[in-house]
Amino acid sequence: MRQELHRFFRAARGAGVRVSPAESIDAMRAVKDVGFSDRGILRDALLLTLAKSEDEKQALAFDEIAASDDGMSYDEWEARRAVKTAAMLKLTRFIAAESGGAHPSPGETQTGGASAPSPELGELTQMLMARDRNAIAAALANAANAASLSDIRYFTQRGIFSTRILEALGIARLRDDLDALTASNPSEAERLTAATEALRENVRDTVNQALLLYGREEAENLRHEILRNAPLARLERRQVEQMKVLIRAIARRLRERYSKPRKRQRRGHLDTRKTLRVPFLTSWKRRHRDRPKIVALCDVSGSVAQVSDFFLLLIHSLHEVVDDVRSFAFSGHLIEVSDILDNKSPEEAMSEIMSKVGFGSSDYGGSFADFEKGFMASVTAKTTVIVLGDARTNNLDPRADILRRISERSKRLVWLNPEGRMAWGWGDSEMPRYAAFCSVVRQCATAKQLERAVTDIVAAYQ
Repeated sequence: MRQELHRFFRAARGAGVRVSPAESIDAMRAVKDVGFSDRGILRDALLLTLAKSEDEKQALAFDEIAASDDGMSYDEWEARRAVKTAAMLKLTRFIAAESGGAHPSPGETQTGGASAPSPELGELTQMLMARDRNAIAAALANAANAASLSDIRYFTQRGIFSTRILEALGIARLRDDLDALTASNPSEAERLTAATEALRENVRDTVNQALLLYGREEAENLRHEILRNAPLARLERRQVEQMKVLIRAIARRLRERYSKPRKRQRRGHLDTRKTLRVPFLTSWKRRHRDRPKIVALCDVSGSVAQVSDFFLLLIHSLHEVVDDVRSFAFSGHLIEVSDILDNKSPEEAMSEIMSKVGFGSSDYGGSFADFEKGFMASVTAKTTVIVLGDARTNNLDPRADILRRISERSKRLVWLNPEGRMAWGWGDSEMPRYAAFCSVVRQCATAKQLERAVTDIVAAYQ
């Protein structure tokens, strides 16, 4: 069962459950303690050791992980060699139709009442001709194991694994038997042909089900990697919601990484000099770590509004890490949006922000002047100021002098530009002039670049 549990953990990860190595070890220990005799207790043990939220409990309800379109339960998935697995349904229907729909009683052999085939035929041919459901189910399960079906990752591998399973079943001998029957007994050959087609379809169903179970995690990782490198400003409508989910996942990782207090950080490092001076009193060196205070200025004009949307969503998901976040949005003028982001859902917040200040023509100089007039006091020597924008001023006064004063008051001034570096300084871009007063200037056009930039900002305070 160790191998089966590893397959289950992989399927759980594909269903969206975060299963760490430590959690998988805990689950295996729990399974060892409760045993396999009571499947209800086994199910509860897996839920208790793996599920960390209601969403994960729903994902681990086994209908998501184990069930097929035909309603296969966890018990059937666990006993995957049994006759009632979803992979055997179509072949079972074919056998039932051949035998007139008769279903044997529990004490009878499930062969459909067919006459015994010739012993000269191959094993697979004999099972198909005898309509032995149990034997076919067991042979298919053994062939799937022999073909390492649980290693399937991508939909392009379906044909390879189907071929491997059929070869393990003995499809070559089956073809020879079919050729021999075609010459000697056409009616039996026709029946074997139909059974072979049903078997092939059943193998395809088995492979598709395995892909759903074991390939989902890899497919999600591939999809996320593609999405992480997609330009935020050019996402299709269907990708926007996917990107929001990805941004929330990035924020969760940052929270988990930087908000958990570490014992070593709390007590500091051993002070050898003081400890030797008083041997029975251990002394520790402690270094004060500032928790970040962030002021974010986001351009929400038409050209960069979507990028700012994701950036604000990420920044305001980090409250467990960041003590004080104040966010401002601007296009033609600047307003504070901290309360809007704190008190409303992301969708409602972005809608309200865009209705108030979004999609206008950029006026960096006027917006910097608004900030200096009303909010400059929020910038202290402990503040990291982040500006997200393309620095395109529509040929208006850029007011770089205000940015210089902001830089002088703050701990760091970071500029994240969603445009490519080749465009900086061309046309109405004032990026080179602004860059002179920034501690860090980075291109930030994708979720991957955005994550790296925010990670570096937060990590600087750890």
